[in-house]
Amino acid sequence: MVFVPGFTQTARSWDPVVERLQPDVDAEALDVPDGLDFTATAGALARAGGRARYVGYSMGGRLCLQLALDHPEQVLGLVLVSASPGIADASERAARREDDERIARAIEREGVDVFLARWLAQPLFATLPAAAAGLDDRRTNTVSRLTHQLRALGQGAQPPLWDRLAELHVPVHLVTGELDSKYTRIASEISRRVPHARVTTLAAAGHAVHLEQPAAIAQLLTS
Repeated sequence: MVFVPGFTQTARSWDPVVERLQPDVDAEALDVPDGLDFTATAGALARAGGRARYVGYSMGGRLCLQLALDHPEQVLGLVLVSASPGIADASERAARREDDERIARAIEREGVDVFLARWLAQPLFATLPAAAAGLDDRRTNTVSRLTHQLRALGQGAQPPLWDRLAELHVPVHLVTGELDSKYTRIASEISRRVPHARVTTLAAAGHAVHLEQPAAIAQLLTS
């Protein structure tokens, strides 16, 4: 299994899940490479991960979805945790790019620590305990890395993949937290378009479900 982290996270964010997998599981977590556009980043991850089952959270899930569509020969299965195929509407994508650009400029002005405090204070992470947020690991990010991910890998920059979902012919498992209603709705919509898809919604969990309930995620992956 190859694991890909979300925005502000590194490969180490998957440690609580990987540590709970069965000893015979060959697991590797990858950092998201810098300096490439969205599709090229997905291609770089495919080359680094090789032929595997790919597990991605949020931004990492969007990259794994692009990887599976562009490099199907590398993908044995796909687990998307709190992830989306992107924004279908062009005007909404443009608005998201503007929002992400404003955030990127704020990071450039104020630095990483100020941004992370604001980022983790969002309602999206209201159910994420501070001890599980991995703040020290997130602080290893640089201004240039975070701003690149916003500008090149954000949902405003990502080519929408909704119309390509039927191309997936590997098992797809969509995992969300019950308290994350937005991404639970997205998972349900994806499942209607993807052959061989299943959805699991974990009770009492929000968006960062892999950090809130790593044992449950590890059990799902094992099963």
